[in-house]
Amino acid sequence: MPAKLMLGHKVRRLRRESGLSQAQMAEQLAISASYLNLIEHNQRPVTVGLLLKLAQNFGIDLQRFSTDDEARLVSGLGEVLTDALFRGMDVGKQDLRELAAAAPGIAEAMIALYGAYRQARQELESVTDTAGPEFARARTAPVEAARDFFQAELNHFPELEAAAEALWQGASLDGNALFASLARYLDGAHRLKVQTMPASIMGAMIRRHDPHRARVLLSEMLSASSRAFQLACEIASIEHQPLIERILTRAGTADEDARSLIRIGLINYFAGAVILPYGAFAEAAALVRYDLGVLAARFGATFEQVCHRLTTLQRPDARGVPFFLIRVDAAGNVSKRFSANSLHFARFGGACPVWNVHHAFESPGRILTQIAEMPDDSRYLSIARTVSKPWHRGPSRAAQYALALGCEARHAHHLVYADGLGIEEKDRADPIGITCRTCPRQDCSHRAYPAAHRALPRTDLIRTDPLFAGA
Repeated sequence: MPAKLMLGHKVRRLRRESGLSQAQMAEQLAISASYLNLIEHNQRPVTVGLLLKLAQNFGIDLQRFSTDDEARLVSGLGEVLTDALFRGMDVGKQDLRELAAAAPGIAEAMIALYGAYRQARQELESVTDTAGPEFARARTAPVEAARDFFQAELNHFPELEAAAEALWQGASLDGNALFASLARYLDGAHRLKVQTMPASIMGAMIRRHDPHRARVLLSEMLSASSRAFQLACEIASIEHQPLIERILTRAGTADEDARSLIRIGLINYFAGAVILPYGAFAEAAALVRYDLGVLAARFGATFEQVCHRLTTLQRPDARGVPFFLIRVDAAGNVSKRFSANSLHFARFGGACPVWNVHHAFESPGRILTQIAEMPDDSRYLSIARTVSKPWHRGPSRAAQYALALGCEARHAHHLVYADGLGIEEKDRADPIGITCRTCPRQDCSHRAYPAAHRALPRTDLIRTDPLFAGA
């Protein structure tokens, strides 16, 4: 835990939500009202002792409450201000830090407003491009809302972990025959038969609930671990909808598309917790030093299932390495994104092309490692590999993605992939950025956009390659 936690806005919000005056809250915390006032205005840090008093008196989750989200807000505001709308405005990094610290609600509102503006602009461009009555609407806002919710929760849901553990105990599941165990449980508890169906019948569907014939239909294209995963999803949908809806209330959004995406994500979370039980998986991960191949083989899971599960190991008494995970396609579109550490992904643009996740497509199935250094000198170990979805049909190519799983350099010694990389050696790191618009590196040969707040060259006598290098 950092020595100084400037969490004044969280303390103020907690006090207001509790309906207390400064004097009343100060009395409960055994401090003076003037000292509380200084804390709320970020003129004094929240000490560990005060955090414990807050937890005792107000029942807060210390991990979530003590997480300083200022860096995330500064990163989001920095991306917003790279838009051409704000060119010429002299807004520095310190200005953003002060805004994020003093008025985080306004910072959140600015980022949300810009997201809505981007969506409206994309929809207008879609209309223009198609020049017809039917067009594909850009649906970025619900996706971002869902991703923000999982980020705010640190991608860890103790209620769903407990529900998964209760299923293991109540159903006496067999880890060596998990699919059969889950199928037997669905039959005994819900009178549902599980049937594997030909791809010619299922088409694009991988799972279908047939209430009229009391069946759960699974596509034959699914792997063994994916079949077990889908049965766990079915159990979540049948038994844990009230629990999922209670968790969903924390999202604070009325957007039905966003709520639907979050709901699906929570169902998938439960399924992941079932096929990769927290205790056994976390212990094995530490024992084999997070060797992804060994973990996949030991638990009969896919590479992606293992990577995804590793991002959720945030139980206070059995916390794993805090990982980030991102999944992209060959065009750079992000379809999965989680971060349990200080890395903040781009919200409104593509990722850095120097990052090894984009090079994974050049070596399908091979694990690539990289020491990546951000402009602020922070370092990360990044592990990238391609994955394919097996349920394609006919002559069309299987959907292929690249996954990047990584952690801060200070945790790298826990991973087998860091051996021999020389992660602390200065010349061993690849300089990367969040996205071209926010990256300050002017000599990058991969730059696709001019850097924020820098004018383009006004002369034809100098030509750089690429065009925006130095801009």
